[in-house]
Amino acid sequence: MHIEWKIQKERGNMRPVLQYRVRLEEHEKALALPQVSITSSIPRPEESHTKYCYPGVMERAANWKASAFYTLETPSHIGHPMLHTLTLPWREDNAYPEVESSFHKLRDALEEEIARARSSEPMDVEGSVQASLQVKKSMAADVAAVRFLRFARQQQCQGA
Repeated sequence: MHIEWKIQKERGNMRPVLQYRVRLEEHEKALALPQVSITSSIPRPEESHTKYCYPGVMERAANWKASAFYTLETPSHIGHPMLHTLTLPWREDNAYPEVESSFHKLRDALEEEIARARSSEPMDVEGSVQASLQVKKSMAADVAAVRFLRFARQQQCQGA
């Protein structure tokens, strides 16, 4: 697995934008992994569709506290690595340590899923079942009679 992310912010009251992509390696896809998702510690700002935040409102208000957090996800084994775009809350210091820790949490969750899938061992089992001796004994007289009748018909056809 490979998780790539970057945060970009324009000058001023513009909110930063986090973009990330998760790619599974071929050997991970071969395990038929499901999609994995976690609730991150990355706060989702109010009106996250808005690219800016003015001083004194929303996350820039005096006692603002995050009430929602983003979900981070990986693709399933049949999914394609999508570019996810998340709007982050504006911060004066541009520090977002929870981004890296959340991606570590996503990695750990995916590694747990990989370990679970790997513990399901491969198998290649073949077998066969035949009629029991008891059934063969009970059918022997019928089988012999059919063979004798068939042989007698063949003899009769050849002699005629």
